Amino acid sequence: MHVKTGDEVLVIAGKDKGRRGKIKRALPAVNRVVVEGLNIVKRHQKPRGPGRPGGIIEMEAPIHASNVMLICPSCGRASRTGKRFLEETDHKGRPRKVRYCKACDAIIDK
Repeated sequence: MHVKTGDEVLVIAGKDKGRRGKIKRALPAVNRVVVEGLNIVKRHQKPRGPGRPGGIIEMEAPIHASNVMLICPSCGRASRTGKRFLEETDHKGRPRKVRYCKACDAIIDK
């Protein structure tokens, strides 16, 4: 996936189009992400004992990863990302693979 937990993203499609938020959880198996404060749905929940009362609970639902765009930390714009290998190596001796912003050509991963 082109985004990870903790990235700031812009929603480009759906009911929250144009809003920004931080990724709370990434679900790579189904190619979806949960963004803080966006895609709020109401869930009718039955009581589950004394610690968890019932009622209508508002929660964030997953959004498909193709509907969000990463906001580059260096240029501050929502931009497409690419992947490239660096000269330095990781702990296993392989070239390190990082994401980069296609607008300003800056490396996103630290």
